[in-house]
Amino acid sequence: MGVVPEEAINQFEALMKEVEEPLKGTFKNIHQGYPREPLIRFLKAREGNVTKAHKMLVDCLNWRVQNDIDDILAKPIVPTDFYRAIRDSQLIGLSGYSKEGLPVFAHGIGLNTFDKASVHYYVQSHIQINEYRDRVILPAATKKYGKHISKCIKILDMTGLKLSSLSQIKLLTIISSIDDLNYPEKTVTYYIVNAPYIFSACWKVVKPLLQERTKRKINVLSGCGQDDLLKIMDYSSLPHFCRKRSSGSSEHSDSYLVNCYSLDHPFHQQLYNYIKQQSLIRETVKPRKQGSVHVTLPEDAVEGVEIAKTLESELENFKNLDACCDSVKDLRIDNGKS
Repeated sequence: MGVVPEEAINQFEALMKEVEEPLKGTFKNIHQGYPREPLIRFLKAREGNVTKAHKMLVDCLNWRVQNDIDDILAKPIVPTDFYRAIRDSQLIGLSGYSKEGLPVFAHGIGLNTFDKASVHYYVQSHIQINEYRDRVILPAATKKYGKHISKCIKILDMTGLKLSSLSQIKLLTIISSIDDLNYPEKTVTYYIVNAPYIFSACWKVVKPLLQERTKRKINVLSGCGQDDLLKIMDYSSLPHFCRKRSSGSSEHSDSYLVNCYSLDHPFHQQLYNYIKQQSLIRETVKPRKQGSVHVTLPEDAVEGVEIAKTLESELENFKNLDACCDSVKDLRIDNGKS
């Protein structure tokens, strides 16, 4: 939906005043001094229905309390080499900011492997990036640009996407469900770039299954998307996979090599150092336990499960196509119910 009616916001606000601790405390970490902002987001996620939006937000607050999300930025994934392996197999990074000050997050969908750790570590890492975005990156952007900034832009790179990549749909569905239920309406636009044939074919069957509010945010760009993206951000904010390399020219050659996925990138260095510092502060109060954080995973992932089943069925259509080099024999999509 577009503009949320003021009356709905006021009704929602009145309901939230009845929320008691510890839910009230974790709500502060969500709104970061702008209590009406999450109310608008959750209302949009439930098509303006106050009752449904209230239930969704209260469920989110309970999820945060039950899984100790407020302290997740004080729980580093150690040792560092292990965390580096996670970063190399779960490709996400902050490449810069749009001309309007929105953080630009890059996702290497096609080259993700998720094969260096258990699901819980990848989920923990994803939530930590979400929380760092909301508690550190967005407030800093708000201060820098002199206006409230509460959302981001995501660029999804499909380079390397193969039929075998679709076997990761279980983990992707879990992560997507966590975002949909607990971090709704945080992304203004999803830009898809470097889409191979297999993506185009799957997109045709997936698109009808998406909610209208989701479809409106997705923009599939031609090639690496550089020309289109330069309309909303400077060259320096383009992810490395969106930068054209012209033969015979060294222009921007140094910046081209910057990989925002790497643990060596400034964003990930700052994030990891922040988590370690918060851990040291908390350890003076309560010793930290080793191991991954086991977050309760959403069960209400109807849309994601339906997409997973549809993709599994659609793979049958590729078995005899010369354009597909990967074998699809015995490949099945795990819908997360196992």
